[in-house]
Amino acid sequence: MPKSSSPIKHWKSRLHTIIFESHTRSGKMFDVVLLILILLSILVVLVDSMEEYHNRFGDVFYIIEWAFTILFTIEYIFRIISVRSPGKYAVSYLGIIDLLSIIPTYLSLFFVGAQSLLVLRVLRLLRIFRIFKLNHYLSEMNFLSVALKNSARKISIFMLCVLFLVLIFGSLMYLIEGGTNGFSSIPAGIYWAIVTITTVGYGDVAPVTVVGKMIAGGIMLLGYGIIAVPTGIVTTEMAMAAREKKMNREACPNCGKEGHDGDARYCKSCGTKL
Repeated sequence: MPKSSSPIKHWKSRLHTIIFESHTRSGKMFDVVLLILILLSILVVLVDSMEEYHNRFGDVFYIIEWAFTILFTIEYIFRIISVRSPGKYAVSYLGIIDLLSIIPTYLSLFFVGAQSLLVLRVLRLLRIFRIFKLNHYLSEMNFLSVALKNSARKISIFMLCVLFLVLIFGSLMYLIEGGTNGFSSIPAGIYWAIVTITTVGYGDVAPVTVVGKMIAGGIMLLGYGIIAVPTGIVTTEMAMAAREKKMNREACPNCGKEGHDGDARYCKSCGTKL
């Protein structure tokens, strides 16, 4: 039994080296070819969405897309086979992206237009960070995600307050404009309030009464202040995250002091070696 399993084990190890080990020559070649195929498959989806080219080469694009899908399906199966814990890889970030990149084509057999979701394959290009040793960019991306995560609760509360404002102003404008000039209902008034408070200003709905214009002007000015709030929240969290990144969380073994610089070798309080 050990002898018969040895070739299989060696084959899986070799497969894992090619697919996952980008620092090897074969691994980097595999990843570069994979990235080229991903880019080509995305290009096919984009061009196929253009009516002129779809009418002329729709059948060709269909065949090409299925060819790409079959190749990516085989690659996904190989990834699952070559890892020690297939389940963990399947639910990992990259594993889910790999799966999402092939599902739309199969869904198109049952749901018309599902193949448009194939643009999700662009997410697979995140592998470029690993392939070309751009890990420092990933750390900065993680730094940004931490700041956004820490800001989520504050921004949620802020957005809830904005929701209350647009509900109030939308209802008020419906009453003031008397259901005319586009303010045909409270939801229509809320739509106008959202467009106005975000300073988008489509202009498809606009007040004509004096009071309505005065309120609209106030909402426009309020909108400028509102836009700055989420930016300030995220900026503050980024500053705090940057500070924590620079600080060494290791406590001094002598005095228990924390918050040393990242490159600190001695405690700034008692001088004990960290």
